[in-house]
Amino acid sequence: MQYRRSIAGGGTWFFTVNLADRRQDYLTRHVDVFRQVVRQVRDRHSFEIVAMVVLPDHFHAVWTLPEGDADYATRMALIKAGFSRNLPKAERIRESRVRRRERGIWQRRYWEHQIRDEADLQAHVDYIHYNPVKHGHVERVIEWPYSSFHRYVRLGWLPEDWAGESVVVQLQE
Repeated sequence: MQYRRSIAGGGTWFFTVNLADRRQDYLTRHVDVFRQVVRQVRDRHSFEIVAMVVLPDHFHAVWTLPEGDADYATRMALIKAGFSRNLPKAERIRESRVRRRERGIWQRRYWEHQIRDEADLQAHVDYIHYNPVKHGHVERVIEWPYSSFHRYVRLGWLPEDWAGESVVVQLQE
């Protein structure tokens, strides 16, 4: 089956990338490995991380690629492969993955959405930062350690108590 992906160079995209077994916590248990792999890929294939959150079983990110560059797929493949190579082989691997010489860490596909405008960007950044609260990992956004929210606070872009207690952030697709 062929999947159509947007190929606009220099664009900004939102991603959701899931582990194959959503009951696992590989991403937070091995968050230092994940961070290192992302840094290595970004050093070799430049991109800006606009916002990002890492949860136990998935991550969300907004990236902007350099002008004229549309190859987010290679970057994502390198991140997924690099992370997988650095984990001990303890996961259950289905026969279909064994035949393709794949690990059983990640879902094969991921969700990407090209950001259309400033309002769309803001909605996706807010969604990323609120996600740990949405999933019940914390009560307040500031409590989740694996989020670009802390950079936004440090830079004065958001207050520490952003989203308060009654805000619910959802995406409109």
